[in-house]
Amino acid sequence: MGDAAELRSRGLDRTVARRAWGLARPYRRRLLGFVGLIVLAAAVSAAPPLLIREIIDGAIPDGDRQQLVWLFVGLVGVGFVVAVVSMAERWLSASIGEELILDLRTMLYRHVHTMPIAFFTRTQTGSLITRLNNDVIGAQRALTGTLGGIVDNLIGVTITLIVMFTLEWRVTLIAVSLLPLFIVPARVVGRRLQALSREGMGLNAEMNTVMTERFHVAGALLVKLFGRIDREVETFHDKAERVAAIGVKQAMTGRALFASLGLVGALATALVYLVGGWLVIGDAADIQIGTVVALGLYVTQLYGPLAQLSNARVDLMTALVSFERVFEVVDLPRPIEDAPDAVELTHPVGRVTFDHVWFRFPAASGSHLVSLEGPTAEHGDDASDWILRDIDLDIAPGAMVALVGRSGAGKSTLSSLVPRLHDVTEGAVLIDGHDVRDLTLASVADAVGVVSQDPHLFHDSIAVNLRYARPDASDADLVRVARAARIHDTIAALPDGYDTIVGERGYRLSGGEKQRLSIARVLLKDPAIVVLDEATAHLDTESERLVQAALKETLHGRTSLVIAHRLSTVVDADQIVVLDAGRIAERGTHTELLAAGGLYAELARTQLVGVG
Repeated sequence: MGDAAELRSRGLDRTVARRAWGLARPYRRRLLGFVGLIVLAAAVSAAPPLLIREIIDGAIPDGDRQQLVWLFVGLVGVGFVVAVVSMAERWLSASIGEELILDLRTMLYRHVHTMPIAFFTRTQTGSLITRLNNDVIGAQRALTGTLGGIVDNLIGVTITLIVMFTLEWRVTLIAVSLLPLFIVPARVVGRRLQALSREGMGLNAEMNTVMTERFHVAGALLVKLFGRIDREVETFHDKAERVAAIGVKQAMTGRALFASLGLVGALATALVYLVGGWLVIGDAADIQIGTVVALGLYVTQLYGPLAQLSNARVDLMTALVSFERVFEVVDLPRPIEDAPDAVELTHPVGRVTFDHVWFRFPAASGSHLVSLEGPTAEHGDDASDWILRDIDLDIAPGAMVALVGRSGAGKSTLSSLVPRLHDVTEGAVLIDGHDVRDLTLASVADAVGVVSQDPHLFHDSIAVNLRYARPDASDADLVRVARAARIHDTIAALPDGYDTIVGERGYRLSGGEKQRLSIARVLLKDPAIVVLDEATAHLDTESERLVQAALKETLHGRTSLVIAHRLSTVVDADQIVVLDAGRIAERGTHTELLAAGGLYAELARTQLVGVG
């Protein structure tokens, strides 16, 4: 079913309308003022034809210059009042609309950030950004544009018809009889324009997704490495060409509508002058010339609003669709959020306990939105197999535990349960004896620091990226943690020092420099627990040496859970936990596990590598 047909067939979703009106609650006084100004503007705009009628039928035939001057003053005064009212009306419309956009965008942005990681792995960033921009603006237009337009047109048509029937009912009936010729094209072509507009928005969202992915540093690098520039340009050109084609269709369809409406309007105006003139010439002289002119002017004020009202239902449905699409995202459930009785974790000492933990990724139904996704696999929405199976592990405060195992054994998944990026399926993860689900997310985040294999840096200065851990940190604090992370000398040698812009995702820095900045950021955060997820992977020998030195500083006195593939890291651990197919296969020290000759000994020979 096409968009227009769908909108035409559906009823007004009162739930969406009530929620939309609820969002407008803080602005209701200004909205009432906005509607009041619309009524005033419509009433005042009905005056000029009457004043012109008096000029033609009164002042000119009577030779009354004083009356002519007063009527002139009246016309100018009406124009001045309309101008002032329109300015006030526009200010109210803009202030309400922009503040509503601010509220909606902030609400959406906050909600998206509370979604689980699974949501981001399935959602196309470009589609989400389009939702945050285009649909929010569409919702704002629904409140101040569509609704205001309907009220404006209704009042204008009502006042115009009342005045026209008062002046001459016969001519008015003839003018009204042509309404079907005016309304039918407006409804038909209006729906076509709605469908084209929505199709164009969809194509623009696709283009936005393509640009977001390809203009990212990693995406641009991939295109260059595979030499696919021409192919990318061709793909983009095809999508842009479809947008251009839709634009041409919209332009021509709109022009055809205005041309047909202009033709019918000209016919109506001509009929008013024909019939009105006929009555003026007649023996009875039931009507004067000024009245005919006034009626002709009123006809031009009548048909435009009527044409727009004929499509009011489709306009309103389309406007509410924007609110629906905003609410779609806002209504997505948040599987991971603070419990109603969540408590703060104060003064954490760093004991971490995995109490018979089972975990698998849940079905996607609770954390995804199909309209934000791209291609999907047949079983992409199903729950995964068990990733972790009956993990029972207690880590004492200040202890270092290394997680070792083959790829896919569940190491990263297990470590991600500590900062509560995921919730366990069965069992519990405890910090200092508290189930993390009973603690506030903010206090868990304060207690746990993570250094990942590919640390993320924002496109900003080094200082801003470091202060992301603690916004109130002083310059001396930045220098202190940078020295501890063995990165201060590198920063000091840069022309702009700590004000150096790192580039998107920190691509202006080497892998080792980014890693040490990430370590400095964690040190500034000063957590009781540190998770290291392959923090030294893919580094050259010199970078690894510096990072290892920084890590020793970072881990001193803190509980640490380390995923490592370097023997230099593993041998220093208080306990090594070997995972296999989601279960703990072995545990012990490096020496004990080598002597046991089990899976760890095999991994030490085949996968774990020494320094250099």
